[in-house]
Amino acid sequence: MLHRSLLRIATLAALAASPAAFAADKPTVVLVHGAFADASSWNGVVEQLHKDGYTVVAAANPLRSVKSDAAYIADVVKGIKTPVVLVGHSYGGSVITEAAEGQDNVKALVYVAAFSPEVGESAAGLSGKFPGSTLGPALAPPVDLSNGDKDLYVQQDKFPAQFAGDVPLKKVTVMAAEQRPITASALNEAETAAAWKHIPSWHIYGDSDKNIPPASMAFMAERAKSKKTVVVKGASHVVMISHPKDVASLIEKAAKGD
Repeated sequence: MLHRSLLRIATLAALAASPAAFAADKPTVVLVHGAFADASSWNGVVEQLHKDGYTVVAAANPLRSVKSDAAYIADVVKGIKTPVVLVGHSYGGSVITEAAEGQDNVKALVYVAAFSPEVGESAAGLSGKFPGSTLGPALAPPVDLSNGDKDLYVQQDKFPAQFAGDVPLKKVTVMAAEQRPITASALNEAETAAAWKHIPSWHIYGDSDKNIPPASMAFMAERAKSKKTVVVKGASHVVMISHPKDVASLIEKAAKGD
């Protein structure tokens, strides 16, 4: 509980320090990173959104469980007094799908190489729904946790090809060393809400994603009646790092309802 409280305080403090020059009539963009990453994965997107006058909060996703992670993100959203565009990458999509439920100020959802589960579905199940994911063999031996769960990492030597094949190797090597783990239970946890059923959504992903099969993301986008789906040719799982302008552009379309 203390960890969650400190994360929330830090996030809201960052929001309070946002540049005052940002237009008051624009929604706040809340970015939620996925597994094996952190908020810095949004750096290029944040820079572009700031340039275009948006207030941005890149939240620290705990990566412990869909339920608790969604509750934390919901707390962040509740603390924002403007309309919100809620954006999730990878497992972060599962989180925003549940966190947005019942949040009156969430006007749009944006899925960036992300899961958009139906109630009862899990990230692991959706990864295996279509062929193409090679994440399983790339995982390192799990770290046993005192609560009986396991923390998962990607093997550092396999991280570049698996996770970010279109990002310069020097940068990806640092990403591999700094990756944040996700619990095995979080990836297998069933969704309990599907906010995309009543909140409009936009989707973007790369056709060279090795974590989530592109066919799975196409299926989820169509099921959610995506307002606009962008498929970036040759992009890896971290399309927001390799193509930040494309991702920022779609977020801005969502902010405008286009």
